Amino acid sequence: MSTTVKKRYELPFTGVKEYKMFINNEWVESVSGKKFDSVNPFTGEVWAQAPMGEKEDIDLAVKAAKEAFETGEWSRMTGSQRGKLLRKLGELIAENTELLAISEVVDNGKLIREMLGQVKSLSGWCDYFAGFADKIHGETIPVEVPNMINYTVREPLGVVGAIVPWNSPLLLTMWKLCPALAAGNTMVIKPSEVTPASILELAKLIQEAGFPPGVVNVVTGYGKTAGDALAKHPDVRKIAFTGSSETGKLIVKNSSEHFARVSLELGGKSPNIIFEDADLPNAVNGVLAGIFAATGQTCMAGSRVLVHESIYDEFVEQLVERTGKIRLGNPLDMDTEMGTVAFEGQHQKVLRYIEIGEQEGAKLLYGGKRPTTPELKNGFFIEPTIFGNVRNDMRIAQEEIFGPVVCLIRFKDEEEAIAIANDTQFGLAAAVWTRDIQRAHRMVPKIKAGTVWINNYRKVSYASPFGGYKASGIGRENGSYVLQEYTQVKSVWVDTGNIITDPFKIL
Repeated sequence: MSTTVKKRYELPFTGVKEYKMFINNEWVESVSGKKFDSVNPFTGEVWAQAPMGEKEDIDLAVKAAKEAFETGEWSRMTGSQRGKLLRKLGELIAENTELLAISEVVDNGKLIREMLGQVKSLSGWCDYFAGFADKIHGETIPVEVPNMINYTVREPLGVVGAIVPWNSPLLLTMWKLCPALAAGNTMVIKPSEVTPASILELAKLIQEAGFPPGVVNVVTGYGKTAGDALAKHPDVRKIAFTGSSETGKLIVKNSSEHFARVSLELGGKSPNIIFEDADLPNAVNGVLAGIFAATGQTCMAGSRVLVHESIYDEFVEQLVERTGKIRLGNPLDMDTEMGTVAFEGQHQKVLRYIEIGEQEGAKLLYGGKRPTTPELKNGFFIEPTIFGNVRNDMRIAQEEIFGPVVCLIRFKDEEEAIAIANDTQFGLAAAVWTRDIQRAHRMVPKIKAGTVWINNYRKVSYASPFGGYKASGIGRENGSYVLQEYTQVKSVWVDTGNIITDPFKIL
Protein backbone atom coordinates (compact mmCIF):
# COMPACT_ATOMS: atom_id res chain seq x y z
CA MET A 1 0.00 0.00 0.00
CA SER A 2 1.55 3.31 -1.08
CA THR A 3 1.72 6.25 1.29
CA THR A 4 1.30 9.82 0.08
CA VAL A 5 4.12 12.03 1.32
CA LYS A 6 3.09 15.59 2.07
CA LYS A 7 4.91 18.27 0.12
CA ARG A 8 3.59 21.18 2.15
CA TYR A 9 2.17 21.31 5.66
CA GLU A 10 -0.51 23.73 6.82
CA LEU A 11 -1.77 25.11 10.11
CA PRO A 12 -4.80 23.13 11.32
CA PHE A 13 -6.79 26.35 11.86
CA THR A 14 -7.44 29.73 10.26
CA GLY A 15 -7.30 33.21 11.71
CA VAL A 16 -5.27 34.36 14.72
CA LYS A 17 -4.91 31.73 17.44
CA GLU A 18 -5.44 32.95 21.01
CA TYR A 19 -3.27 31.31 23.66
CA LYS A 20 -3.41 31.42 27.45
CA MET A 21 -0.65 30.84 30.00
CA PHE A 22 -0.34 27.61 31.96
CA ILE A 23 -0.11 28.06 35.75
CA ASN A 24 -0.96 25.41 38.36
CA ASN A 25 -2.55 23.19 35.68
CA GLU A 26 -4.94 25.97 34.66
CA TRP A 27 -5.10 28.05 31.50
CA VAL A 28 -5.13 31.70 32.51
CA GLU A 29 -4.80 35.19 31.08
CA SER A 30 -2.11 37.52 32.39
CA VAL A 31 -2.92 39.55 35.50
CA SER A 32 -2.78 42.74 33.41
CA GLY A 33 -4.94 41.26 30.65
CA LYS A 34 -2.41 42.44 28.03
CA LYS A 35 -1.33 40.31 25.07
CA PHE A 36 1.40 40.35 22.45
CA ASP A 37 1.57 39.12 18.86
CA SER A 38 3.51 36.28 17.34
CA VAL A 39 4.46 36.99 13.72
CA ASN A 40 4.93 34.35 11.03
CA PRO A 41 8.39 35.20 9.63
CA PHE A 42 7.50 33.78 6.21
CA THR A 43 4.43 35.96 5.68
CA GLY A 44 5.18 38.84 8.04
CA GLU A 45 1.64 38.49 9.41
CA VAL A 46 0.34 37.93 12.96
CA TRP A 47 -0.74 34.31 13.37
CA ALA A 48 -1.09 33.99 17.17
CA GLN A 49 -1.38 35.99 20.37
CA ALA A 50 -0.17 35.13 23.87
CA PRO A 51 -0.63 36.75 27.30
CA MET A 52 1.84 39.43 28.37
CA GLY A 53 3.09 37.89 31.58
CA GLU A 54 4.89 40.15 34.05
CA LYS A 55 6.17 40.02 37.64
CA GLU A 56 2.74 39.28 39.12
CA ASP A 57 2.31 36.29 36.81
CA ILE A 58 5.80 35.00 37.62
CA ASP A 59 4.94 35.27 41.34
CA LEU A 60 1.84 33.13 40.83
CA ALA A 61 3.72 30.52 38.81
CA VAL A 62 6.61 30.29 41.27
CA LYS A 63 4.16 30.01 44.17
CA ALA A 64 2.41 27.11 42.43
CA ALA A 65 5.74 25.42 41.67
CA LYS A 66 6.97 25.87 45.24
CA GLU A 67 3.79 24.40 46.74
CA ALA A 68 3.95 21.45 44.35
CA PHE A 69 7.56 20.81 45.38
CA GLU A 70 7.10 21.19 49.13
CA THR A 71 3.62 19.90 49.94
CA GLY A 72 1.82 18.80 46.77
CA GLU A 73 1.31 15.39 45.23
CA TRP A 74 4.61 15.72 43.35
CA SER A 75 6.56 15.94 46.63
CA ARG A 76 5.30 12.48 47.61
CA MET A 77 5.96 10.74 44.29
CA THR A 78 8.67 8.14 43.94
CA GLY A 79 11.26 8.25 41.21
CA SER A 80 9.56 5.46 39.29
CA GLN A 81 6.26 7.38 39.38
CA ARG A 82 7.98 10.46 37.98
CA GLY A 83 9.55 8.29 35.32
CA LYS A 84 6.15 6.94 34.23
CA LEU A 85 4.86 10.49 33.76
CA LEU A 86 7.89 11.40 31.65
CA ARG A 87 7.37 8.33 29.48
CA LYS A 88 3.72 9.24 29.03
CA LEU A 89 4.75 12.74 27.96
CA GLY A 90 7.12 11.19 25.43
CA GLU A 91 4.30 9.10 23.98
CA LEU A 92 2.08 12.17 23.63
CA ILE A 93 4.84 14.15 21.94
CA ALA A 94 5.28 11.32 19.42
CA GLU A 95 1.53 11.31 18.76
CA ASN A 96 1.46 15.09 18.24
CA THR A 97 4.68 15.52 16.29
CA GLU A 98 3.09 17.26 13.33
CA LEU A 99 1.23 19.91 15.33
CA LEU A 100 4.26 20.72 17.50
CA ALA A 101 6.54 20.94 14.47
CA ILE A 102 4.18 23.19 12.52
CA SER A 103 3.74 25.49 15.53
CA GLU A 104 7.47 26.01 15.78
CA VAL A 105 7.95 26.49 12.04
CA VAL A 106 5.28 29.18 11.91
CA ASP A 107 6.76 30.84 15.00
CA ASN A 108 10.42 31.01 13.94
CA GLY A 109 10.76 30.01 10.29
CA LYS A 110 12.71 26.78 10.75
CA LEU A 111 12.25 24.06 8.17
CA ILE A 112 9.44 21.56 8.55
CA ARG A 113 11.80 18.92 7.13
CA GLU A 114 14.08 19.54 10.12
CA MET A 115 11.42 20.08 12.75
CA LEU A 116 9.48 16.88 12.05
CA GLY A 117 12.60 14.87 12.84
CA GLN A 118 13.63 17.07 15.76
CA VAL A 119 10.24 16.93 17.46
CA LYS A 120 10.00 13.19 16.88
CA SER A 121 13.34 12.80 18.68
CA LEU A 122 12.08 14.58 21.82
CA SER A 123 10.41 11.46 23.14
CA GLY A 124 13.94 10.06 23.43
CA TRP A 125 14.77 12.74 26.00
CA CYS A 126 11.69 11.73 27.98
CA ASP A 127 12.57 8.03 27.90
CA TYR A 128 16.24 8.56 28.67
CA PHE A 129 15.69 10.70 31.76
CA ALA A 130 12.68 8.65 32.86
CA GLY A 131 15.20 5.84 33.22
CA PHE A 132 17.27 7.96 35.60
CA ALA A 133 14.34 9.05 37.78
CA ASP A 134 14.59 6.04 40.14
CA LYS A 135 18.38 5.77 39.95
CA ILE A 136 19.47 9.10 41.42
CA HIS A 137 21.24 8.15 44.63
CA GLY A 138 24.15 8.87 46.89
CA GLU A 139 26.89 6.64 48.20
CA THR A 140 28.27 5.19 51.41
CA ILE A 141 31.62 6.72 52.33
CA PRO A 142 34.19 4.81 54.44
CA VAL A 143 35.17 7.68 56.76
CA GLU A 144 38.07 7.19 59.18
CA VAL A 145 36.04 8.13 62.25
CA PRO A 146 35.39 5.35 64.79
CA ASN A 147 31.83 4.03 65.11
CA MET A 148 30.44 6.41 62.47
CA ILE A 149 28.64 5.66 59.22
CA ASN A 150 28.56 8.34 56.56
CA TYR A 151 26.40 8.34 53.49
CA THR A 152 25.12 10.89 50.99
CA VAL A 153 21.77 11.45 49.34
CA ARG A 154 21.09 13.47 46.21
CA GLU A 155 18.08 15.74 46.52
CA PRO A 156 16.28 18.03 44.08
CA LEU A 157 16.91 21.77 44.28
CA GLY A 158 13.31 22.99 44.27
CA VAL A 159 11.82 25.46 41.80
CA VAL A 160 13.76 25.73 38.55
CA GLY A 161 13.30 28.68 36.22
CA ALA A 162 13.89 27.82 32.55
CA ILE A 163 14.42 30.74 30.16
CA VAL A 164 14.53 29.41 26.61
CA PRO A 165 15.38 31.11 23.29
CA TRP A 166 13.54 31.49 20.02
CA ASN A 167 15.75 29.43 17.74
CA SER A 168 14.90 25.92 19.07
CA PRO A 169 12.35 26.41 21.86
CA LEU A 170 11.00 22.86 22.07
CA LEU A 171 14.34 21.07 21.93
CA LEU A 172 16.06 23.42 24.37
CA THR A 173 13.10 23.28 26.76
CA MET A 174 13.25 19.49 26.82
CA TRP A 175 17.01 19.62 27.51
CA LYS A 176 16.05 21.34 30.79
CA LEU A 177 12.62 19.94 31.59
CA CYS A 178 13.39 16.22 31.44
CA PRO A 179 16.39 16.08 33.81
CA ALA A 180 14.82 18.64 36.16
CA LEU A 181 11.62 16.61 36.53
CA ALA A 182 13.44 13.29 36.71
CA ALA A 183 15.36 14.65 39.69
CA GLY A 184 12.15 15.78 41.41
CA ASN A 185 12.25 19.54 40.81
CA THR A 186 9.36 21.70 39.64
CA MET A 187 9.63 24.26 36.86
CA VAL A 188 8.53 27.65 35.58
CA ILE A 189 9.25 28.09 31.86
CA LYS A 190 9.57 31.51 30.25
CA PRO A 191 9.63 31.10 26.45
CA SER A 192 10.99 33.79 24.17
CA GLU A 193 8.43 36.44 23.26
CA VAL A 194 9.28 35.63 19.64
CA THR A 195 8.19 31.99 19.93
CA PRO A 196 5.59 31.36 22.64
CA ALA A 197 3.33 28.94 20.78
CA SER A 198 5.20 25.62 20.64
CA ILE A 199 5.90 25.64 24.40
CA LEU A 200 2.23 26.32 25.14
CA GLU A 201 1.32 23.42 22.86
CA LEU A 202 3.79 21.30 24.84
CA ALA A 203 2.11 22.41 28.08
CA LYS A 204 -1.17 20.93 26.82
CA LEU A 205 0.56 17.57 26.57
CA ILE A 206 2.11 17.96 30.02
CA GLN A 207 -1.39 18.49 31.39
CA GLU A 208 -2.75 15.52 29.42
CA ALA A 209 0.08 13.30 30.67
CA GLY A 210 -1.16 13.78 34.23
CA PHE A 211 1.55 15.83 35.91
CA PRO A 212 0.18 17.22 39.19
CA PRO A 213 -0.74 20.91 39.53
CA GLY A 214 2.18 23.31 39.75
CA VAL A 215 4.87 20.89 38.57
CA VAL A 216 5.27 22.67 35.22
CA ASN A 217 4.15 26.24 34.56
CA VAL A 218 4.54 28.39 31.46
CA VAL A 219 4.53 32.19 31.66
CA THR A 220 4.77 34.02 28.34
CA GLY A 221 6.08 37.55 28.17
CA TYR A 222 9.13 39.69 27.53
CA GLY A 223 12.58 39.10 28.91
CA LYS A 224 12.86 42.53 30.50
CA THR A 225 9.75 41.91 32.59
CA ALA A 226 8.87 38.22 32.98
CA GLY A 227 12.38 36.88 32.43
CA ASP A 228 13.93 39.44 34.77
CA ALA A 229 11.35 38.67 37.48
CA LEU A 230 11.99 34.93 37.19
CA ALA A 231 15.75 35.32 37.54
CA LYS A 232 15.34 37.60 40.57
CA HIS A 233 12.67 35.57 42.36
CA PRO A 234 13.92 34.49 45.81
CA ASP A 235 12.04 31.17 45.69
CA VAL A 236 13.72 30.05 42.45
CA ARG A 237 16.67 27.84 43.33
CA LYS A 238 18.11 27.50 39.85
CA ILE A 239 17.96 29.29 36.50
CA ALA A 240 18.59 27.23 33.36
CA PHE A 241 19.16 29.59 30.44
CA THR A 242 20.00 29.30 26.77
CA GLY A 243 20.65 32.49 24.83
CA SER A 244 23.12 35.30 24.31
CA SER A 245 26.20 35.84 26.45
CA GLU A 246 25.08 39.37 27.30
CA THR A 247 21.76 38.14 28.68
CA GLY A 248 23.63 35.38 30.49
CA LYS A 249 25.66 37.99 32.36
CA LEU A 250 22.45 39.71 33.45
CA ILE A 251 20.94 36.43 34.65
CA VAL A 252 24.03 35.68 36.75
CA LYS A 253 23.77 39.14 38.30
CA ASN A 254 20.04 38.84 39.01
CA SER A 255 20.16 35.29 40.35
CA SER A 256 23.12 36.09 42.59
CA GLU A 257 20.85 38.25 44.76
CA HIS A 258 19.44 35.03 46.27
CA PHE A 259 22.34 32.69 45.46
CA ALA A 260 20.42 30.62 42.95
CA ARG A 261 22.36 28.16 40.85
CA VAL A 262 22.73 28.85 37.15
CA SER A 263 23.47 26.81 34.07
CA LEU A 264 24.10 28.87 30.97
CA GLU A 265 24.33 27.68 27.38
CA LEU A 266 25.43 30.81 25.57
CA GLY A 267 26.86 32.01 22.27
CA GLY A 268 29.46 30.62 19.94
CA LYS A 269 31.75 31.42 17.04
CA SER A 270 32.65 27.86 16.31
CA PRO A 271 35.56 26.87 14.04
CA ASN A 272 35.03 24.29 11.32
CA ILE A 273 38.58 23.24 10.38
CA ILE A 274 39.18 21.74 6.92
CA PHE A 275 42.56 20.09 6.36
CA GLU A 276 44.13 19.41 2.96
CA ASP A 277 43.43 15.67 3.18
CA ALA A 278 39.73 16.04 4.01
CA ASP A 279 37.02 14.40 1.90
CA LEU A 280 36.16 17.70 0.23
CA PRO A 281 32.55 17.02 -0.92
CA ASN A 282 31.75 15.65 2.54
CA ALA A 283 33.38 18.66 4.19
CA VAL A 284 31.40 21.04 1.98
CA ASN A 285 28.17 19.33 3.05
CA GLY A 286 29.34 19.55 6.65
CA VAL A 287 29.91 23.28 6.32
CA LEU A 288 26.44 23.71 4.80
CA ALA A 289 24.93 21.76 7.69
CA GLY A 290 26.96 23.74 10.20
CA ILE A 291 25.95 27.24 9.07
CA PHE A 292 23.05 27.30 6.60
CA ALA A 293 20.90 24.66 8.30
CA ALA A 294 18.52 26.50 10.64
CA THR A 295 19.48 29.66 8.67
CA GLY A 296 22.55 29.95 10.86
CA GLN A 297 20.37 30.50 13.94
CA THR A 298 21.99 27.98 16.21
CA CYS A 299 24.49 28.52 19.03
CA MET A 300 26.72 25.77 17.65
CA ALA A 301 26.79 27.19 14.10
CA GLY A 302 30.10 26.59 12.34
CA SER A 303 30.34 30.24 11.41
CA ARG A 304 34.14 30.33 11.03
CA VAL A 305 35.45 27.92 8.40
CA LEU A 306 39.21 27.51 8.60
CA VAL A 307 40.57 26.10 5.32
CA HIS A 308 44.09 24.88 4.62
CA GLU A 309 45.75 27.23 2.15
CA SER A 310 46.59 24.43 -0.32
CA ILE A 311 42.91 23.60 -0.93
CA TYR A 312 41.37 27.01 -0.23
CA ASP A 313 40.52 27.89 -3.85
CA GLU A 314 39.12 24.44 -4.64
CA PHE A 315 37.07 24.45 -1.46
CA VAL A 316 35.67 27.92 -2.19
CA GLU A 317 34.66 26.85 -5.68
CA GLN A 318 32.78 23.79 -4.42
CA LEU A 319 31.16 25.65 -1.52
CA VAL A 320 29.93 28.54 -3.67
CA GLU A 321 28.59 26.14 -6.31
CA ARG A 322 26.68 24.08 -3.75
CA THR A 323 25.42 27.15 -1.88
CA GLY A 324 24.01 28.52 -5.12
CA LYS A 325 21.72 25.48 -5.32
CA ILE A 326 20.13 25.97 -1.89
CA ARG A 327 16.37 26.31 -2.25
CA LEU A 328 14.84 29.17 -0.25
CA GLY A 329 11.09 29.09 0.23
CA ASN A 330 8.11 28.42 2.45
CA PRO A 331 9.47 26.67 5.58
CA LEU A 332 6.36 24.45 5.61
CA ASP A 333 7.32 23.09 2.17
CA MET A 334 9.31 19.85 2.34
CA ASP A 335 11.38 20.92 -0.68
CA THR A 336 12.68 24.07 1.02
CA GLU A 337 16.31 23.87 2.16
CA MET A 338 16.65 27.20 3.97
CA GLY A 339 13.95 29.23 5.67
CA THR A 340 13.74 32.68 7.14
CA VAL A 341 15.42 34.55 9.93
CA ALA A 342 13.08 34.34 12.93
CA PHE A 343 11.98 37.98 13.30
CA GLU A 344 12.48 41.45 11.90
CA GLY A 345 14.96 42.65 14.52
CA GLN A 346 17.27 39.69 13.88
CA HIS A 347 16.83 40.15 10.14
CA GLN A 348 18.08 43.73 10.36
CA LYS A 349 20.96 42.70 12.63
CA VAL A 350 22.24 40.10 10.15
CA LEU A 351 22.02 42.54 7.24
CA ARG A 352 24.03 45.08 9.27
CA TYR A 353 26.75 42.52 9.89
CA ILE A 354 26.97 41.80 6.16
CA GLU A 355 27.55 45.53 5.61
CA ILE A 356 30.21 45.49 8.34
CA GLY A 357 31.97 42.55 6.68
CA GLU A 358 32.22 44.42 3.38
CA GLN A 359 33.43 47.57 5.15
CA GLU A 360 36.12 45.55 6.94
CA GLY A 361 37.48 44.35 3.61
CA ALA A 362 36.22 40.78 3.52
CA LYS A 363 35.36 39.53 0.03
CA LEU A 364 31.67 38.79 -0.51
CA LEU A 365 31.76 35.54 -2.50
CA TYR A 366 28.04 34.76 -2.48
CA GLY A 367 24.72 36.13 -1.26
CA GLY A 368 24.46 39.02 1.16
CA LYS A 369 21.09 40.35 0.05
CA ARG A 370 17.41 40.03 0.79
CA PRO A 371 15.67 38.07 -2.01
CA THR A 372 13.10 40.01 -4.01
CA THR A 373 11.22 37.19 -5.74
CA PRO A 374 7.42 37.36 -5.22
CA GLU A 375 7.23 34.27 -3.00
CA LEU A 376 10.00 35.49 -0.70
CA LYS A 377 9.62 39.25 -0.59
CA ASN A 378 7.33 39.37 2.47
CA GLY A 379 9.43 37.03 4.59
CA PHE A 380 12.54 37.71 6.66
CA PHE A 381 14.82 36.01 4.15
CA ILE A 382 18.54 36.54 3.68
CA GLU A 383 20.51 34.78 0.99
CA PRO A 384 23.08 32.28 2.27
CA THR A 385 26.17 34.45 2.54
CA ILE A 386 29.86 33.54 2.12
CA PHE A 387 32.72 35.87 3.00
CA GLY A 388 36.24 35.03 1.82
CA ASN A 389 39.63 36.49 2.76
CA VAL A 390 38.44 37.00 6.32
CA ARG A 391 40.93 37.89 9.04
CA ASN A 392 40.18 36.47 12.44
CA ASP A 393 40.32 39.91 14.04
CA MET A 394 37.41 41.19 11.95
CA ARG A 395 34.09 41.75 13.74
CA ILE A 396 32.34 39.25 11.50
CA ALA A 397 34.84 36.63 12.71
CA GLN A 398 34.68 37.55 16.39
CA GLU A 399 31.04 38.49 17.05
CA GLU A 400 28.11 36.10 16.93
CA ILE A 401 25.94 37.03 13.95
CA PHE A 402 23.34 34.27 14.39
CA GLY A 403 22.38 34.17 10.75
CA PRO A 404 23.35 32.50 7.46
CA VAL A 405 26.79 34.13 7.21
CA VAL A 406 30.01 32.12 7.02
CA CYS A 407 33.57 33.46 7.25
CA LEU A 408 36.35 31.64 5.35
CA ILE A 409 39.81 31.93 6.92
CA ARG A 410 43.05 30.46 5.55
CA PHE A 411 45.60 28.58 7.65
CA LYS A 412 48.95 26.94 6.83
CA ASP A 413 49.43 24.22 9.47
CA GLU A 414 48.03 22.62 12.62
CA GLU A 415 49.57 25.19 14.95
CA GLU A 416 48.05 28.12 13.10
CA ALA A 417 44.68 26.36 12.88
CA ILE A 418 44.65 25.89 16.65
CA ALA A 419 45.72 29.48 17.27
CA ILE A 420 42.93 30.84 15.05
CA ALA A 421 40.33 28.40 16.39
CA ASN A 422 40.99 29.42 20.00
CA ASP A 423 41.34 33.15 19.30
CA THR A 424 37.78 33.98 20.36
CA GLN A 425 35.90 34.70 23.56
CA PHE A 426 33.70 31.69 22.83
CA GLY A 427 34.27 27.95 23.15
CA LEU A 428 31.08 26.08 22.38
CA ALA A 429 31.85 23.72 19.50
CA ALA A 430 34.32 22.89 16.73
CA ALA A 431 34.92 20.35 14.00
CA VAL A 432 37.99 18.81 12.37
CA TRP A 433 37.88 17.40 8.84
CA THR A 434 40.75 15.07 7.98
CA ARG A 435 41.46 11.49 6.91
CA ASP A 436 44.39 11.40 9.35
CA ILE A 437 42.95 10.02 12.58
CA GLN A 438 46.17 10.75 14.48
CA ARG A 439 45.96 14.39 13.48
CA ALA A 440 42.31 14.51 14.51
CA HIS A 441 43.16 13.23 17.98
CA ARG A 442 46.08 15.65 18.26
CA MET A 443 43.70 18.52 17.55
CA VAL A 444 40.95 17.56 20.01
CA PRO A 445 42.74 18.30 23.31
CA LYS A 446 44.12 21.58 21.94
CA ILE A 447 40.74 23.01 20.89
CA LYS A 448 39.07 24.97 23.67
CA ALA A 449 35.47 23.95 23.07
CA GLY A 450 32.86 21.83 24.84
CA THR A 451 32.08 19.71 21.77
CA VAL A 452 34.38 18.63 18.95
CA TRP A 453 33.11 16.68 15.94
CA ILE A 454 35.45 14.77 13.65
CA ASN A 455 34.35 14.58 10.01
CA ASN A 456 30.81 15.67 10.87
CA TYR A 457 28.95 18.63 12.34
CA ARG A 458 25.93 19.54 14.50
CA LYS A 459 25.15 16.11 15.95
CA VAL A 460 23.67 15.96 19.48
CA SER A 461 22.16 13.28 21.70
CA TYR A 462 20.29 13.11 25.00
CA ALA A 463 23.07 10.77 26.18
CA SER A 464 26.00 13.10 25.45
CA PRO A 465 26.84 16.24 27.46
CA PHE A 466 26.62 19.60 25.72
CA GLY A 467 27.96 22.95 26.89
CA GLY A 468 30.70 25.48 26.44
CA TYR A 469 34.05 26.78 27.53
CA LYS A 470 34.82 30.44 28.26
CA ALA A 471 32.01 32.85 27.32
CA SER A 472 29.96 30.01 25.85
CA GLY A 473 28.52 29.01 29.17
CA ILE A 474 28.51 27.36 32.57
CA GLY A 475 27.48 23.77 33.21
CA ARG A 476 26.36 20.98 30.92
CA GLU A 477 23.08 19.78 29.44
CA ASN A 478 22.19 16.19 28.50
CA GLY A 479 23.75 12.92 29.54
CA SER A 480 24.20 11.77 33.10
CA TYR A 481 26.29 14.90 33.76
CA VAL A 482 23.24 17.16 33.69
CA LEU A 483 21.70 15.48 36.74
CA GLN A 484 24.38 17.14 38.85
CA GLU A 485 22.98 20.48 37.68
CA TYR A 486 19.53 19.68 39.12
CA THR A 487 20.44 17.99 42.40
CA GLN A 488 22.30 18.83 45.58
CA VAL A 489 24.22 16.53 47.91
CA LYS A 490 23.42 15.99 51.59
CA SER A 491 25.92 14.27 53.86
CA VAL A 492 24.44 12.10 56.65
CA TRP A 493 26.42 10.94 59.70
CA VAL A 494 25.14 8.08 61.87
CA ASP A 495 26.67 7.37 65.26
CA THR A 496 26.68 3.62 65.99
CA GLY A 497 27.99 3.74 69.52
CA ASN A 498 30.16 6.70 70.43
CA ILE A 499 29.77 8.36 73.81
CA ILE A 500 30.50 12.09 73.80
CA THR A 501 32.92 12.63 76.66
CA ASP A 502 34.49 15.86 75.44
CA PRO A 503 31.97 18.12 73.65
CA PHE A 504 34.75 20.46 72.55
CA LYS A 505 36.71 17.84 70.63
CA ILE A 506 35.58 17.31 67.05
CA LEU A 507 37.87 14.50 65.85
